[in-house]
Amino acid sequence: MVHRKVVVIGAGFSGLSAATSLADQGYEVTVLEKNASPGGRARSFQAAGFTFDMGPSWYWMPDVFERYFNKFGKTTADYYDLLRLDPSYTVVFGEDDFVDVPASLDELKALFEQWEPGSGARLDKFLQQAAYKYEVGINQLVYKPGRSVREFMSLRLLLDVLRMDVFQSIHTHIRRFFSHEKIIQLMEFPILFLGALPQNTPALYSLMNYADISLGTWYPMGGMFKIIEGMVQLAEEKGVAILYNQDVQQVEVEQGIARRVRTGTGTFEADVVVASADYHHVEQHLLAPAYRSYTDTYWETRVMAPSCLIFYLGIVKKLQHLRHHNLFFDADFGPHAHEIYTDPQWPAKPLFYVSAPSVTDDTVAPAGCENLFVLMPVAPGLSDTEELREKYYQLIMDRLERLTKQEIRSAVAYKRSYAHRDFIADYHAFKGNAYGLANTLLQTALLKPSLKSKKVSNLFYTGQLTVPGPGVPPSLISGQVVAEEVAKDCALAPDKKLPVSS
Repeated sequence: MVHRKVVVIGAGFSGLSAATSLADQGYEVTVLEKNASPGGRARSFQAAGFTFDMGPSWYWMPDVFERYFNKFGKTTADYYDLLRLDPSYTVVFGEDDFVDVPASLDELKALFEQWEPGSGARLDKFLQQAAYKYEVGINQLVYKPGRSVREFMSLRLLLDVLRMDVFQSIHTHIRRFFSHEKIIQLMEFPILFLGALPQNTPALYSLMNYADISLGTWYPMGGMFKIIEGMVQLAEEKGVAILYNQDVQQVEVEQGIARRVRTGTGTFEADVVVASADYHHVEQHLLAPAYRSYTDTYWETRVMAPSCLIFYLGIVKKLQHLRHHNLFFDADFGPHAHEIYTDPQWPAKPLFYVSAPSVTDDTVAPAGCENLFVLMPVAPGLSDTEELREKYYQLIMDRLERLTKQEIRSAVAYKRSYAHRDFIADYHAFKGNAYGLANTLLQTALLKPSLKSKKVSNLFYTGQLTVPGPGVPPSLISGQVVAEEVAKDCALAPDKKLPVSS
């Protein structure tokens, strides 16, 4: 049997997942990565003795990662060591109002009871429903390619969908169980990973609460990039060739078939092309107009998940009152959400998040030092200047120092910022988005941009702008889903001149 050539554009989670899955099926796979290292938004860099994860910092849904490596006869333990965090994270509601969210369900129920009598029992009921949604959603729905309504036509699945509150918002759903404002904020927090307001997010996604509370928050020792290193090692074990510094300039199409992928340094013949790069960029900039599935108007009307302003800080002293994950909810999220989703602008009083992995892992910072990752969500498509970045650095540090009651800025030995124009420069990110397409009801499953081109028979898409959606576990799943669709539509065959396409 002759191996067919697949070119994958991008070596992020979805690209590596797709490449490894296809190589395991017998395809000859080459990954073209724009940057000098793999990982996409999950890249890592070292500076001044510190090791910084550049993007994702939360390890949720450990079963999804385990299932991925199990698929190839491996386990996560073959590549990295996991530690469950306890407390899972800390929420800062105000000065002297820090709440550790315990890993133990019994302890969490006791915490809820302090705020709202009877809420512990209601949490059990809430999680029972959320567990069902997680089982069906993660094990069935998210592995569907979303190409036809027929995928959802089984009676069992239709009944499951009806039971999963698809047409009710998570905002309403949570308030059916709880009324205390702190509990509501804790329960709505995981929805922020989906890139939309709770009012616009289906209650199906209470499965995120199950992931948070029941499955826990974990950390791969050495940092999130350890996952990427493991995925690269596995991909290469399967024969995948990963080429770096290969910024794709064009996907050449002849008579509706992608034939070649051109970069700034070479040309790669292809029988199948899988785009793990930004979907909008591939459509609007790498394809000739005749082969684009979606118009400019279509893209402009998509609801994008936020971008973010990030600061990577190396601190030459140990800090007090910080956990591994710290959510600063000392400001009202309403105005900040309005400034992200309704009237896009730089926020007046933003919420922010601080990750201090050196609290858990002494390999990411020199002895006696602290590694901080500070993130502020902002609307995509905003003007991004050094003056604005510095303004928000000072604003955030003012609050961080006041709330944690310590001087920090004077101990900053390394500082780097990252925002819209960096996302565009490094990833061709549409409007400088950080998380992809928001998981609103009208952008779910069949209503997302299709994982297969409508006009190029052997061009497929994977990643956070197509099914199943934004986030690390969904991206990992997305690569596996698209590999299955390639196997069905462009089967291995002796004749490599034309794809076998449905």
